[in-house]
Amino acid sequence: MRRSSSESRSNGPLREPTSVILSGLLGDAPAEGVTLGWLTERLGNRSFGLVLLLLALLSMIPGISTPASLLLLVVAAQMILARGGPVFTRRLAAHRFRTQRVGSMIRRSVPVLKYMERFIRPRWSTPFEGTKRAVGTAVLLLGLCMFVPIPLSNMPPAILVVLISFAYLEEDGVLLSGSLAAALIMLAFFAALAWQAAGMAGWLPKLI
Repeated sequence: MRRSSSESRSNGPLREPTSVILSGLLGDAPAEGVTLGWLTERLGNRSFGLVLLLLALLSMIPGISTPASLLLLVVAAQMILARGGPVFTRRLAAHRFRTQRVGSMIRRSVPVLKYMERFIRPRWSTPFEGTKRAVGTAVLLLGLCMFVPIPLSNMPPAILVVLISFAYLEEDGVLLSGSLAAALIMLAFFAALAWQAAGMAGWLPKLI
């Protein structure tokens, strides 16, 4: 994925790996809690991808999965609109996640990301704005799937959003293409479930 010239200059010749940035956040996190405003201030021009990644990870944690998934939809919608970075209302920007939970999630995720970074690299360059909109659309639809009232049904879409976000951050078009293809399959599965449920309720004809 090609960044704009201004973003390329701001990133510099050496881009910090995602795992390093997350580890830095963990060290700087205030003890009283982490807010979206605090995160976006520190993530700079990679804020979209990193906020998506963090919210997808948080959406796997019981107790905070619902607000994290809702915020994921907000960020995805802004990507579809090709905003320069996530923008939240004052109330949303002040939404606080417990530092202990965020820290625990980051500590578990960083070793996995470090392992993936050994194999992931910038490949298959694509237009940056077009990629942003495609990622936003996929994440928005996957985020809606997280609200299906089936136990643990939020986990598969959240894992896919993590992969999509990571591929977007590392500019790996190969991983991104594979993740988007998997997202299409999952969305078709959830659509079939929704159709079947509507058929059982008598609203639509049953698939089987």
